[in-house]
Amino acid sequence: MTDYTVNNMNRRRFLAASAALIGTPALAQNVDGAGSVEVEADVSPTVRHNISSFRALDWHPYFSSLRNGAILVDVDSRALHFWSEDAETYKLYPSSVPLTDELTRRGRTSVVRKVVGPEWRPTPSMKKRNPEWPDFIPAGPGNPLGTHALYLSWTYYRIHGTHDTRKIGRRSSNGCIGLYNEHIAELFALTKVGTQVLLI
Repeated sequence: MTDYTVNNMNRRRFLAASAALIGTPALAQNVDGAGSVEVEADVSPTVRHNISSFRALDWHPYFSSLRNGAILVDVDSRALHFWSEDAETYKLYPSSVPLTDELTRRGRTSVVRKVVGPEWRPTPSMKKRNPEWPDFIPAGPGNPLGTHALYLSWTYYRIHGTHDTRKIGRRSSNGCIGLYNEHIAELFALTKVGTQVLLI
């Protein structure tokens, strides 16, 4: 059996196991401080609209300056705001947010690393619970981190894309903030290592 066939079988098993986890969140974890490992539970078919709280904000109440640019994530309104350092560019994106308050971290952090095509590796504890999962998922449609990832100074936390567009605008992650792939690509180009991040 070729490596390609084995990898495809492992991906199928992983996807099948993930589907079985509907409603059962897995913990976001880190691999060797470099890889990202967030597996999100599937979302329910119920849609919760969020138009009323999706509005533009001014940066002044949240940041003392726009040095290095600034990202504000409003967990309650499920929106991510970005201001460029020169205040000429403002972006507002719908986002996914953590499933529960226990999984939600609030406060100040910053972008410490940027990755195009992030890879996914389960931690040993995830493999112990789910031995059928593959050891590695490369960038691509099966990757839970989408096309781009902004790693934050908080261990296990990042802002990343998602291939599952149903998650945007919902409580659907295990700690990370998710954006549509086209939005994370745009935000990725606008940010730099050192961009301020505030989750409220």
